[in-house]
Amino acid sequence: MLASDEVVSSGPASYNMIKTEVQGRVAVVTLNRPKALNALCSELFHEINDALAKFDNDSNIGAIVLTGSERAFAAGADIKEMKDTEFIDNYKSNFLGHWVEQISRMRKPIVAAVNGYALGGGCELAMMCDIIYAGEKAVFGQPEINLGTIPGAGGTQRLTHAVGKSKAMEMILTGSVNLDAQEAKTLGLVSAIFPPESLVEEAIKTAAKIASKGAVSVQMAKEAVNQAYELSLSSGLHYERRLFQATFATKDQKEGMSAFAEKRKPSFVNE
Repeated sequence: MLASDEVVSSGPASYNMIKTEVQGRVAVVTLNRPKALNALCSELFHEINDALAKFDNDSNIGAIVLTGSERAFAAGADIKEMKDTEFIDNYKSNFLGHWVEQISRMRKPIVAAVNGYALGGGCELAMMCDIIYAGEKAVFGQPEINLGTIPGAGGTQRLTHAVGKSKAMEMILTGSVNLDAQEAKTLGLVSAIFPPESLVEEAIKTAAKIASKGAVSVQMAKEAVNQAYELSLSSGLHYERRLFQATFATKDQKEGMSAFAEKRKPSFVNE
């Protein structure tokens, strides 16, 4: 917690399976289904999406932290909920579509603070975020093959981008090769490792630093980095250059460069 920031929490009347609070310009969303190790059922994911969407549209929020408990970020999907579903119903309802698509459309940066297990859908949820910080005992894995299925919320795609084809294949095809925090950091899946008890605080510090920058340039930077996964190099460079040029229409670009030239701290207005 940042000592100087006011903390505003939303009570149990707001959500059943998550907790939310605001510290300064940072929103914290905590998965709160402890008996199931934060297994991702439909209700839980709808609540995550709802909270993230509200914070994404709140001009007082500059960045978001998503976390679970020290034992489990999210130990996977709720298998009991999905085991009897049928293909035609899943196809017609675009099953898992709301998992994959909505978080990817969030404009504000999301920092995942992962303690304990991040398996299956939990690993996929972490990879939907923009930055991943891991507790020292974090474990990442995609064990879906053991259930007669495959990852369905980004595991085959985002994990391969993050750790490379060979390691992703090993993890996904065996269902038993997991990454500890150190290996996840070495491979580039996570940015930093912290003791479990200080992990969320460190994530909030980073989110607060991001939130102190100009909101327009932060969102443009996130958009440009994400396009690196979608575009060829030449198209990506063109996309980046157009966004860079567009920043010169903002008040924050004028303030930031003027402050640098005048050797003072900038005062961004998010315009």
